[in-house]
This record gives sequence, C-alpha cells and structure tokens, in this order.
Amino acid sequence: MINEWLITFRSVTFAQRAERALHGRQIPCRMQRTPKYLTERGCSYCLRLRGMDALRAVEILRREKLAYEKLYAVDDNGITEERIL
Repeated sequence: MINEWLITFRSVTFAQRAERALHGRQIPCRMQRTPKYLTERGCSYCLRLRGMDALRAVEILRREKLAYEKLYAVDDNGITEERIL
C-alpha cells in the first residue's frame, strides 16, 4: 500500500511555490531536500505528501503550471518507486 508520495522539483524556489499552492488548497505537504538516491543533482527539493493527496496535488500543480520533475510512491516498507499520474 502506498503510504506517502514525493514530488521532486529542480530548485527550492519551485518547491516553495508548489508548497504554497497546495497549502492554499488545504493539501498538507512538507518541503525537504530530495533524498540523494532519487536525484542526480545536489540541489533538488521535494514535497512529501500523504498517500491520499497525490492525485489532487498533481492536478493542482498542472492547472497552476507549476512544473515538477518526478513523482515517487513510497510504500509501507519504505520502498520508493517512480510513478506517472
């Protein structure tokens, strides 16, 4: 079962804009540095969301034209897998 989602962004600025957009629509998320094993860049940031909020969050980001890099599902065992919604 998917427990959490990570949405990665190429910079802290993009992640901050996305975080504000999601919080403004009552979607809880937390910005953090992207885990090193998920990115080739050293300055990537991501938003961590609850499992049930991912689809709505991606729809909002697309509607607001807030580009993200990748979307990862994190299951109950902590296994991370890239997904496309």
